[in-house]
Amino acid sequence: MSNRTNVGGWLKGKTVRKGGITSSNGHTARSSTPQVQSTSSTVFSGGVKDASGRTTEYFSMDDQCPVCKSDRYLNPKLRLLVSSCYHKMCESCIDRLFTLGPAPCPICQKVLRKLAFTPQTFEDLTVEKEVAVRRRIAKEFNKRREDFPDLHTYNDYLEEVEDITFNLINDIDVPQTEARIAAHRTENAVLIELNLQREEQYAHALREQEELERQEKEQRALELRREVEIEREERETSQREIIDRLETSTKDAAKVIAKSRAEAMKRSSARTTTSTVLRSSAQLLRARAAQSTVIPDPPHIPLQDNWDSYEDLYTLKDQYDDMYSDAVRKDREGIMRAGGYRVEEAWDRALRCAVAGLDLPPLPGLNPSPERTDVAMASV
Repeated sequence: MSNRTNVGGWLKGKTVRKGGITSSNGHTARSSTPQVQSTSSTVFSGGVKDASGRTTEYFSMDDQCPVCKSDRYLNPKLRLLVSSCYHKMCESCIDRLFTLGPAPCPICQKVLRKLAFTPQTFEDLTVEKEVAVRRRIAKEFNKRREDFPDLHTYNDYLEEVEDITFNLINDIDVPQTEARIAAHRTENAVLIELNLQREEQYAHALREQEELERQEKEQRALELRREVEIEREERETSQREIIDRLETSTKDAAKVIAKSRAEAMKRSSARTTTSTVLRSSAQLLRARAAQSTVIPDPPHIPLQDNWDSYEDLYTLKDQYDDMYSDAVRKDREGIMRAGGYRVEEAWDRALRCAVAGLDLPPLPGLNPSPERTDVAMASV
């Protein structure tokens, strides 16, 4: 019985079943589904864990062991476990077949060990296998986008990873696929370890941020409770002061009460102002701390960019023979002219566009003659 108690201590907080939560702290969780208790003295760990690090074990009243054909109606304590070849067996069959050492699987004849069995998380064992394979591959192939010279190479790497994952999930060329994984591990051992450290640092930073947010939330709740308590004490103090003044003063009771309430309001406003200043200071410090870890990214304003106006390639004259602006220039009253329009700006923009492409070479295959090029330059 002492060994059984120790086993329960090891399992504390490790496995959670959908029928309820098993615990060794003496409290029994009520549930509408029957509790499945282990009938073996062996601790079966592993399985797919959730965010809290616990394994949610699949449970169904239709469960049946494919080896001994025992079901949950005949054996309410039936518990099925999954092997490394993803075949289910009950704990009794596992103890009977694998207690003396490694033995072949009764379904696929693959050699298995007793401790290789894990709790079942998903109803479909194909999903169970895919999740396990993808988690394993994610640890081996953990390169990032910045580890590649271009996007095309990174996409080829992702395609290779998906090809390896598909082969392992569907048992296609498993020896060759395992050889590819081993070769990749050997060639990129340093980079794999570096990326693992980066992921651990990122996860550690996230945990620290969550802890800081939790502490700030608790601090705000504590300050709120303290403010409520202070308000209650001040209200009681104000009431006692009013009673004492009414007992000892000979003035009008309404004036005494009004004066006491005015003093209480003044103290309350001063306390509110102080707490607001302290809260603003804390928010400013948090904002500065966040800004110190963020790379500045100022917005881009196109109108402030440096650009070439080509003013050294042309000279703007006072008058041009421009038939399109004759009517506008003759309009002295400004009836045909929009607000802010100047014909000199139109001439300046036209000349700038005309000379902007003079320094560009001609397109290949055109081969303009030197005579035509000289004529064009002379006309400008």
